[in-house]
Amino acid sequence: MPHILHFWKARQTDKMIVENLCKVIDTSRYGIGLTKFKEIRNAMGLQHTRQQDHTIESIRDAMVELREAYPNAGAQEMVSLLFHEKDMSVSRNIVISYFTAYEAGLVHQRKACRLQQRRFWAAGVNDLFTVNQHDKWLRFGLALHTGIEPFSGRIMWMRVWHLNHNPQLILTYYLNTVEKLGYIPMVAQSDPGSENYGIANHRWMRTKKNIMPEIAWSQLCRRFVPGYETLFDEGVVSGWYDSDNVLQVMVFRWVFIPWLQCELDRYQDCVNNTAKRRDHNKVLPHGVPNLIYESPEEFGAMDFKASFNLLMDGIDHVHQVYVKPDHPVFDLVPQALNQFIQHCYDDLGQPPLTRQSLPPMVDDNTNEDPLPLLKNQRDLLCANDADYMGGVHGGLSLDTSDHHRLDSLIEEDEPDTSLLPNGQVAEEEGLFAWFSDEGEEDETHEW
Repeated sequence: MPHILHFWKARQTDKMIVENLCKVIDTSRYGIGLTKFKEIRNAMGLQHTRQQDHTIESIRDAMVELREAYPNAGAQEMVSLLFHEKDMSVSRNIVISYFTAYEAGLVHQRKACRLQQRRFWAAGVNDLFTVNQHDKWLRFGLALHTGIEPFSGRIMWMRVWHLNHNPQLILTYYLNTVEKLGYIPMVAQSDPGSENYGIANHRWMRTKKNIMPEIAWSQLCRRFVPGYETLFDEGVVSGWYDSDNVLQVMVFRWVFIPWLQCELDRYQDCVNNTAKRRDHNKVLPHGVPNLIYESPEEFGAMDFKASFNLLMDGIDHVHQVYVKPDHPVFDLVPQALNQFIQHCYDDLGQPPLTRQSLPPMVDDNTNEDPLPLLKNQRDLLCANDADYMGGVHGGLSLDTSDHHRLDSLIEEDEPDTSLLPNGQVAEEEGLFAWFSDEGEEDETHEW
């Protein structure tokens, strides 16, 4: 079953799936033909485009939901999204007909862009990993990082966290990936920066040389980012989220980062199981990235992976020496606050987090009871008030003894009223005199 689903997600034909299954199962004990496979596929509920027989009306609800997250996706990309996220096999002509009927204005807005070509050379699969960070969402407190295998175009990881410049954090992305794979690439490369110090066999690439991650970020910004930026901007404009309010920033992290990571995982799975459009300028293999990466010999390529089955103790040693599990960088929010937010979330009944449920849940102001101060903690700075930002008492400002001292100083400065005369003071007419300085005599005025 897992093998069938794996090849099905890669959009392979029945004949191709049967051929690949014969390579991964013991054919001396099990046999499978095209007819038997079709019976198994139908029993699993996996139907091709003609069997599902969709129309523009049957896909409308799914299209409306997906267009909220992917407003700029084209016809071919929507076909892929319907398949991977909605289990709907729809022909490209049906999607084009839908766009013509319901989004005619957006169709006219599409323009052909002349892409700038640059040369990038890789010897084979696992020759190198290219890594890079993405800072465009830092205004929301979100930082992205990715690793790409450029020969196959496979996304090895795409992570979101509240920062992306800590070497320990980036090292865990790399180690978690190679531990899952069981081998490492020959080289890893990135733009200059201290955040990638922990990755082994690393080399720096100067301006416009680390091409593949930049392409990945460009595609992410065009395909994935617009729908989610609309959601985040709506929260800022509506006053649900203030990036200067520490408590709101912490709650935003706790709610949105895990949910957004799930969305990125789905995006990564969709990209890795979708064949890229053919390009006659590209000499690298054309096909589904996952299949190219897992079976490079089928595409006339070599695999340069370096296995470390005998060096697992070395990977554990790297973890112990260079990664501190209790470092604050690995905490989504401070632990005391995490427990409190989890308790509040449990009191709400643990509502599921979806794109449709997030705005109403964030904007729910029906029960705005005052929250008690956490034990051994103090109030957070609030951007709406004038807060103390100095260093008295470790940044806590004046305490009670200081206020008593100020009160005594004010009392000392007040005049002694006992020295004033008791009778009423008579008011006398004052003497007024006009005067001028020498500078006014030298001035001339032209009217």
